[in-house]
Amino acid sequence: MNSFTYAIVVVSDRGSRGEREDRSAPVIRDLLDGIGGKIAGYKVVPDELEEIREAILQWTEGSRRVDLVLTCGGTGLHPRDVTPEATRGIIQREIPGIPEAMRAASLSKTPHAVLSRGIAGVRDTTLIINLPGSPKAAKENLEAILLAIPHALEKIQGDPSECGSQG
Repeated sequence: MNSFTYAIVVVSDRGSRGEREDRSAPVIRDLLDGIGGKIAGYKVVPDELEEIREAILQWTEGSRRVDLVLTCGGTGLHPRDVTPEATRGIIQREIPGIPEAMRAASLSKTPHAVLSRGIAGVRDTTLIINLPGSPKAAKENLEAILLAIPHALEKIQGDPSECGSQG
């Protein structure tokens, strides 16, 4: 896949009220643009299950559909962290290897990596991945899976070639 479209949904109560500047999305954009990504959407929403769900759904259907939706934030243990629950409610197939790889990579940097609850999955032909909210953690987690994203998108969109036949 030479290029793909993506949207970023930042989940932050303070960010949605304008009390905190989002510093994670620019880091995510830099990494994705480096592998052929083209930003098609960006939204900041509060830690509210239904608002997170609706923000993700707007990028998975109709003319606004993108290849990849990355959420950023709301993956921890705080009672308001509900991004994985919002995501789980709309994906059709979960991809456990993506968050497993992200947590494994983060574990070499912090023992708190085991507390991340982010998930990944597919809705129709859109890949959805939950990233942590801090710029540092979002970058480290995305770097762990970055090179697998184009191949995942090809497969999700029906590429019939065998995985083992590629480089």
